[in-house]
Amino acid sequence: MTQTGGGEVVDNEAEGQFEATTSEGVAVLTYDRREGKLFLLHTGVPPEMEGQGIGGSLVRAALEQARDRGHKVVPYCSFAREYAERHSEFAHVVQAPE
Repeated sequence: MTQTGGGEVVDNEAEGQFEATTSEGVAVLTYDRREGKLFLLHTGVPPEMEGQGIGGSLVRAALEQARDRGHKVVPYCSFAREYAERHSEFAHVVQAPE
């Protein structure tokens, strides 16, 4: 679990998404995990939760988990891809979409 400004990020494997829940709603980063890779598909942050860094916290949690497990991350989600590009500490984990 990763802490955000509004709570913690949890990996809801049953739903295939990282989630951050606050009193304002639930933000998610959907993914598909297969073949030792984590495919990041979509970051969804409700309007009332925007501007709090929650989307970044979701992506960071995914990248950290992949790094810790020795997996690669393939960011199809443009937000996740841009986040990864700005955080070079994850360069060795990220693989460009084919």
